[in-house]
Amino acid sequence: MVQIFKDADIEILGKNVCEVLKNVGIICQNEEILKALEDKGAEVDYLKGTAKFPEKMVMEFVEIFRKEEKDADNLRNFVPPPLPVLSIQVAQFFLDYEKNEKRRGNKEDFIYLVKLGNSLHKDDGVGHCLLLTEVHPLIEPLEAGSILIEYAHKPNPPFAWKVEQIDYLIEIGEIFGFKNWFSWGAICFAHPFRFDKDVADKFVRRVKEGYPTGLSSMAIAGVTTPVSVEGYVVVAGAEHIATWIAAKSINPEVKLIGAMYGGSIDMKTGEVSFSSFDALFYSFATVEFLKRWCGISIPVGGGEYCDAKLPGLYAALEKAYKAMIIYAFTGYHPSVGEGMLEEGKTLCAVQLILERELGTALRHLGKKIEVDKENIGIDTIFDVGFGIDKTYLESEHTLRKFRSSLWCPKIWDRSGWNGFEYELKLLKKAQEEVNNLVAEYKKPDIDPDKISKIRKVIEKAKKNLLKL
Repeated sequence: MVQIFKDADIEILGKNVCEVLKNVGIICQNEEILKALEDKGAEVDYLKGTAKFPEKMVMEFVEIFRKEEKDADNLRNFVPPPLPVLSIQVAQFFLDYEKNEKRRGNKEDFIYLVKLGNSLHKDDGVGHCLLLTEVHPLIEPLEAGSILIEYAHKPNPPFAWKVEQIDYLIEIGEIFGFKNWFSWGAICFAHPFRFDKDVADKFVRRVKEGYPTGLSSMAIAGVTTPVSVEGYVVVAGAEHIATWIAAKSINPEVKLIGAMYGGSIDMKTGEVSFSSFDALFYSFATVEFLKRWCGISIPVGGGEYCDAKLPGLYAALEKAYKAMIIYAFTGYHPSVGEGMLEEGKTLCAVQLILERELGTALRHLGKKIEVDKENIGIDTIFDVGFGIDKTYLESEHTLRKFRSSLWCPKIWDRSGWNGFEYELKLLKKAQEEVNNLVAEYKKPDIDPDKISKIRKVIEKAKKNLLKL
């Protein structure tokens, strides 16, 4: 792992984190969290909804973290990332490359993506990849779940935005024999230091039920933190630590996790990037500090967030460079993308196809080596000799081994980028692959009575949740 800070730096940063938590603390719109923190020594103001953490309290928890987290960094073996799938991207927009049209997430496009995912990666299942913007937000994950069950052979659980939605999703899942059929997603509170009600309520349930919990930080330098790397680390680090202290205050046995999606702002345009070089460095510095001060390892967010606005090789390679830089600094190689553009706001099926091919290419870097006579091809080496009368290209050994040895992309062209016309042909080829996969789709045979039961659950949720 690349080291950014000296040992003395870590202690200075840690001291400043304690100062921030003591003097600023957090805003939290959940009395159960505030009460648990107060019981552990925090200074709580219930009227303002704030909690401040005395240094002694912080250091007691840091010692607990250090004792519990003894996982070693795996830096020796390259582990290729999983192939991109349609999971819980929950993108706000769908980019239809064939029609050159960007649309708000909707049921029709979601069904289209479920069909694609079912044909593309049936065994992995399909998840809540697109937001249904025409549906009321309180009912949206239930409607998404209904579509997944009706159209996916392996429906993965939808994302529960609010704690009130969870029991309805569980009830829908139980109709089909699925246990706890919902996805927690990430814990993302408002920066800096604000646990709003929706996030805090879901946080409490998650922690009490014993699910691994932590903050997925998307702190933005110069906007929600100081613009300096040092100040960024103090604020972002304090947010993670406050989240872990809150979790342990409620359930001492809960496992602590987290993730870092550092962002930076372009002072010329005001646009925020989670994939620029400076944004990545903010993340690397924060995760190094947390590991060395608390003992807790968290990953830097992967290639799914990139600045590219349009699908193509540029977007795929932007994600690849981000993922490989993360590996260089942390020893962990994240995915190279999930078909998303515009920092995760937009999902494009053509882009997903390109990124799956890139993911397949990366698997060659983690290939298992079997040193035996067949793979060495010693008889062929003897036969070809100096290569004057024969070459390995015409050998039977090459015929047997080239598919397992070489990267043989279906969509990409190994000859390299050769102008815009070349790339348009590649994108057209990817679109044809999408069309073929959707055409192959066959709808699962679902008991109509069970679909009717789902509709009853959704109608019940509408009556109850829309009154809130």
